[in-house]
Amino acid sequence: MTTKKEKNKLFSMFITFLKIGLFTFGGGYAMIPLMEKEIVDNNKWLEKEKFTETVSLTQTIPGSVSVNLSILLGYNIEGIIGSIVSAIGVILPSFVIILLIALALTNLGELALLEKAFNGIRPAVAAFILYAAFSLSKSIKWSTVLFLVFLISFLLTTIFSVNPIYIIAGAFIIGSLSNRIKNKDK
Repeated sequence: MTTKKEKNKLFSMFITFLKIGLFTFGGGYAMIPLMEKEIVDNNKWLEKEKFTETVSLTQTIPGSVSVNLSILLGYNIEGIIGSIVSAIGVILPSFVIILLIALALTNLGELALLEKAFNGIRPAVAAFILYAAFSLSKSIKWSTVLFLVFLISFLLTTIFSVNPIYIIAGAFIIGSLSNRIKNKDK
């Protein structure tokens, strides 16, 4: 049985993730700054370090970043029920909006206004993604190895268009080996 306090927290989580899903354009990466502000700063459900670890873990899981991140954050906050509540909260706005757009497009047939609106949103989305990268980079305990992983990953992505899956797998292996070597020296 859940207590009234737990129900209130779950409802608060649902509303928080609903707002995040409703007011964030550009996908999961653009949601990260808003999630951090709501979950770490405003509600203090998680510490910054746990949030950053969860974002990192999300990168290793196939699927939508926004859904995976909401599920893992919800689980960290309130267990399985928290993961369900947060996932529904973050998915519901997109589902309803896409449904309404699909209904409107079948009646309108005119995409020009909608296309112009989305073109106007793109620079803001790029700014949110850059902010998320900057914010997450501040919580990393940088070392030479981590900086090299960052630099090589950036170059492989931007110049050589290497699939991010290979970069993440390589970074995972390098990070694991580096950690193993560092712990062996102690």
